[in-house]
Amino acid sequence: MRLIFQWAAVNQYNMNKYLLYGLTAVLLFVLEVLYFRLAEHFNIVDKPNVRSSHSSVVLRGGGIIFLLGVWLWCTFFGFHYPLFLAAVTLAAGISFIDDIHSLPDSVRLVVQFVAMGLMIGQIFLSDSSAFAFGESLWAKIVFVVIALIVCVGATNIYNFMDGINGITAGYSFAVLVPLALMDRKLEFIEPSFLVVMMLAVLVFSFFNFRQRGKAKCFAGDVGSVGIAFIVLFAIGMLIARTGDITWLIFLLVYGVDGCLTICHRIMLHEKLGEAHRKHAYQLMANELKMSHPLVSVIYMAIQLVVSLGFIFLIPNTPLAHWLYLVCALIVLCIVYVLFMKKYYHLHEEYPST
Repeated sequence: MRLIFQWAAVNQYNMNKYLLYGLTAVLLFVLEVLYFRLAEHFNIVDKPNVRSSHSSVVLRGGGIIFLLGVWLWCTFFGFHYPLFLAAVTLAAGISFIDDIHSLPDSVRLVVQFVAMGLMIGQIFLSDSSAFAFGESLWAKIVFVVIALIVCVGATNIYNFMDGINGITAGYSFAVLVPLALMDRKLEFIEPSFLVVMMLAVLVFSFFNFRQRGKAKCFAGDVGSVGIAFIVLFAIGMLIARTGDITWLIFLLVYGVDGCLTICHRIMLHEKLGEAHRKHAYQLMANELKMSHPLVSVIYMAIQLVVSLGFIFLIPNTPLAHWLYLVCALIVLCIVYVLFMKKYYHLHEEYPST
């Protein structure tokens, strides 16, 4: 009889949880539609220019749904990570202001560093072993500084990569799925958090994962920065639990495209703050005329293959992890260089005015 009551209690808990997920999905959809009304009223739009991958006016800031998803999760499932909530709200909030009225890069960077500091603080509070890198205080300070720089850099690369329909949503989903799989094994983060974030990504995809000229909205900086903080927080929690930084491989595809494109632009003596169309995905969508969903699926699929191979195909040892990471990095870098060598001349022929 006792077992029967326990079974019934578990089933009741699961049913309530799934009902909350359903309610969250509906509310996310409603909130996104309400935001569209506000964006239309206040003219929060993205107007195309010669470097854009779209040709019509589109609502900007639809990615605010990721921030709203975090707040809904806290409301329904508990305020488990208050410093992270403050961090993502601060970072996405300043990005939303920047979407409406352009801010100096220095202002955005200062806010991002402060927000990232809050997020790293949350990771430390959630798992005090997160900073067990060396015995001395200086070693821990150096680690935190490096973590801040890497995470803020990764956030901005995530923002740079948000240039065509579907890529931010598709790639983020490809990052969240392996994280959810690992959470079932290691329980490094509240599982409901990852589920609600995936629901937010799916709701946004409904309006954005479309052909060129068909998207209802763009993520905007509020979306790309917001979802970057979300996935970095989850990966940070995984690294804190395992003490293994190779889990950053879940962001390898964006990392390779973003970092190598930055290096390329430095070689060309370009100002990194200026808009451009030199990412591999931009060449695919613009010069090679590939559809936006197809390009997004390619990035999504490559990252999933890399991540799932990392989880299921190699031994769970530091040596195996590092060998896999280095090999995957080399392969992707070679593919990027060969792709650019073959197709970059098409971009050079494109008007730059």
